[in-house]
Amino acid sequence: MSKVVDITDKLEFNESAKIKIKEKEVAVNTDATTVIKLMACMKDGESITPSAVIEMYEILFDKKDRDTIETLNLSFKDLRTLIEVATEMVIGSGEEEGE
Repeated sequence: MSKVVDITDKLEFNESAKIKIKEKEVAVNTDATTVIKLMACMKDGESITPSAVIEMYEILFDKKDRDTIETLNLSFKDLRTLIEVATEMVIGSGEEEGE
């Protein structure tokens, strides 16, 4: 018979992180698969291309949340800030901010 090790108590099953913009909240995908996909987009030190930015945006936010973001009519600079903050939340670099 094989041995079963239950690691449930060692894992953190937190809700997704959220970013608040004006009165709207959007969830950020923070699972391990997202981290791996983001790391692949960033390619150690290479400049991030516009197509990589779009890919990161689609990895970080589900369709419903992207639709919410699009209703905010953010400038490119603001969208870039949103993606940077979300990336920091997922990868864990940077300090948590909020209320």
